[in-house]
Amino acid sequence: MSLMSTRFAGAVAGLTAFALAGAASAEVDLPNNLAWTAYDTGSSGHAQSVAIGKAFKEKYGVNLRVLPGKNDVSRLRPLQQKRVDAVANGVGTYFSQEGVFDFSSADWGPQEVRVIMSSTGSAGLMVGVVNDVEVTNYADLKGKRVAWVKSASALNHNVTAFLAFADLTWDDVEKVEFAGFGASWEGMTNDQVDAAFAITVSGATKAVASSPRGLIWPPLPHDDTAGWDRLRAVAPYFNKQNVGAGTNVSKDAPIQGAVYPYPILTMRADAEDTLAYNMTKAMIESFDNYKDGAPGAGGWALANQSFEWAVPYHNGAIAYFKEIGVWTDAMQAHNDSLVERQSVLKTAWEAYTAVAPSDDDAFKTGWMAARAVALTAAGMPVVF
Repeated sequence: MSLMSTRFAGAVAGLTAFALAGAASAEVDLPNNLAWTAYDTGSSGHAQSVAIGKAFKEKYGVNLRVLPGKNDVSRLRPLQQKRVDAVANGVGTYFSQEGVFDFSSADWGPQEVRVIMSSTGSAGLMVGVVNDVEVTNYADLKGKRVAWVKSASALNHNVTAFLAFADLTWDDVEKVEFAGFGASWEGMTNDQVDAAFAITVSGATKAVASSPRGLIWPPLPHDDTAGWDRLRAVAPYFNKQNVGAGTNVSKDAPIQGAVYPYPILTMRADAEDTLAYNMTKAMIESFDNYKDGAPGAGGWALANQSFEWAVPYHNGAIAYFKEIGVWTDAMQAHNDSLVERQSVLKTAWEAYTAVAPSDDDAFKTGWMAARAVALTAAGMPVVF
């Protein structure tokens, strides 16, 4: 599955339809209090969520509480337990759908999650490297210290993909473990590690850039076909990106890099359609109120939405997109195929857990095998 869809056809016409529909549609109807989880404080995802919360308060009188989470599990567990309304997440949303990595344990399994909206601006999702270790490309990371964030499958798998681009693995570098995203970047400043993953506009990157160590973003040359084939074999949700926004990045001389939607506003499939509808409506109609409120927040623009990504959209969000004229039959067909994929995974999980071993390692190994069999039988890519 490709991370990025082709942008929806007729963007200008769609935006016009949105303006007309917005003028006639009812007011946003949200609860007085909402709760989201997001990445750590200091991350771009957290800053954007806070900016959105400020806009919701000013425009609708809605209080949005943003709870920082150190890793995918701590962000998604409250959603799984229905203790928050949504998650401003990364690609961990995709991993949870697939039931892989941290989500392959007995208390997780494939999750029925849905996208509301996502952000894709001119920033990149990249592995940053300190400037005092003589690294100019990712192949130079061999033998260097690379951050591994505990229980953060998204971050770690993305680094795996970048290493694969350079035909390296974790065996070729020194893995340094950290408790959270913020700690991994503090480790860069404190000379505990030489490379870590982030969005280029993350606030956490600024301290490294201003430290004596400095910060660079080695490129992923877009004409390196073999490198991109290796990267996408590991992480098919990545897309090429001319990175023109972020710390130590110039819009006049963008870096050839990579991106996927981030943050990805995620809800449960069984969340009420009316809540998902109004959340989507509020995100779009208050865009001007938050687009300049945090680095990268402009990426939430309607024209930047990836309507054919790797996780399906919520029916409530789809209803709003149909109302403003930007949802097509092709998008619906793609969405239906993703919902069917989740159904296949859920059925496989239920069958497997009925006979699964109690040992955790054996459980995970058996699940990955059962998962592969089910997806293959359904004619769907296994990926992992």
